[in-house]
Amino acid sequence: MSDMVKTLRERRMHVWEECKAIADRASTENRALSPEEQGQWDGWNSELDALDKRIKAALDIEQRSKDTDAQFDKLYGQASPEQRANGNQRTAQGLVELRSFLKGEPGAARFFDVRPDQPRIEFRTLSSLTTGAGGNLVPTSFYDRLMAHLIEVSGIMQAGATVLNTDSGEPLQIPKTTGHGTALLTAQAGTISASDPAFGLVTLSSYKYGELIQVARELIDDSGVDLMGYLAMQAGRALGNAIGNDLIVGDGSSKPRGLLAASGGTTLGVTGPTGQGGGLGPTSASANQGGDLLVDLFYSVIAPYRASRSCAWLVKDSTMAVIRKIKDTTGQYMFQPAMVAGTPDTLMGKPIFIDPYVPSIATGAKSIVFGDLSQYFIRMAGGVRFERSDDFAFGTDLVSFRALIRGDGALVDLTGAVKHFIGAAT
Repeated sequence: MSDMVKTLRERRMHVWEECKAIADRASTENRALSPEEQGQWDGWNSELDALDKRIKAALDIEQRSKDTDAQFDKLYGQASPEQRANGNQRTAQGLVELRSFLKGEPGAARFFDVRPDQPRIEFRTLSSLTTGAGGNLVPTSFYDRLMAHLIEVSGIMQAGATVLNTDSGEPLQIPKTTGHGTALLTAQAGTISASDPAFGLVTLSSYKYGELIQVARELIDDSGVDLMGYLAMQAGRALGNAIGNDLIVGDGSSKPRGLLAASGGTTLGVTGPTGQGGGLGPTSASANQGGDLLVDLFYSVIAPYRASRSCAWLVKDSTMAVIRKIKDTTGQYMFQPAMVAGTPDTLMGKPIFIDPYVPSIATGAKSIVFGDLSQYFIRMAGGVRFERSDDFAFGTDLVSFRALIRGDGALVDLTGAVKHFIGAAT
């Protein structure tokens, strides 16, 4: 309620008390209103009517403003002030329960499910590692801290893959595009040829990944130690390493279908000429050949995908070292380091991310990935389940925590959204 409405309301209460005093005085004395009292009564009632109209108009304006803000919040995917307040309250309560669980206090459960505060389906094109890349948009909670550490070791999650959060882990079927329709020039009154896009289905499962963390009881009992931060870091990195590998090179057999497996076959990469480094190294077949291969790979992805905000390069550290040495025909390095802290480096105007699980440059290896990485869907089933055991390492006075997470991944656009470089034979 605004200050103006409060002021009008206080004035209305004062006027009403004046009217009530006139009526009570006449009633007590068992008489009709005198001419002077009648004039005062009429004046006060006129002011009441005017105040009621002003208050109603002010409340209507406030409600319209509130409704408009709510619509804009919904449009931009932001929570309303009430939702943020409720979310902060739930987060605080959840942290109290989590701390009680970690310390093994009386009455605390033997397991704890940490779930995301965001909507269950989230299309993420920015990472939450830095404030410049969207960190300010993500509320701080144990789940968010754990996910941040998981993202740190998974380049594909940093690069803008689409993340789907679901409450449960039943198979989730996602339509995938395997071919686009085409339009043909048709003569007047001629028959229009049918050309439909081709679709299929990809099923996202919920493969389980686990990590066992053992913590000294002294660390738990010491209230000055950030135990939740420690466990979030340890579990996030361990789970990120486990699932991150499969999101890149998984073959889809009882594990996620990785990006490289999904982009093979229908999305052929570029094969380099004979030479050190699969055609990218300093002794490649001809001068500047490495740069030419990167240009070929860049333009093998069609323009709509290249224009996407999620279009990026994905390589490992050793490949990045090779790329940083490549020069164009004018002797300028093609690689451009970021000028702003917290933003990714760029190659040919597109961000380049490091993922340790992309293969090294070698004969037949898919060592460089480029394309619209938002077309790779990562499914996270539920939250992170923590289980505690005081008995598993009783002899060493260690408390054991088991962290479990379920997820899957698949490329949903097989028309050429993502391409890769293939190292040449030597």
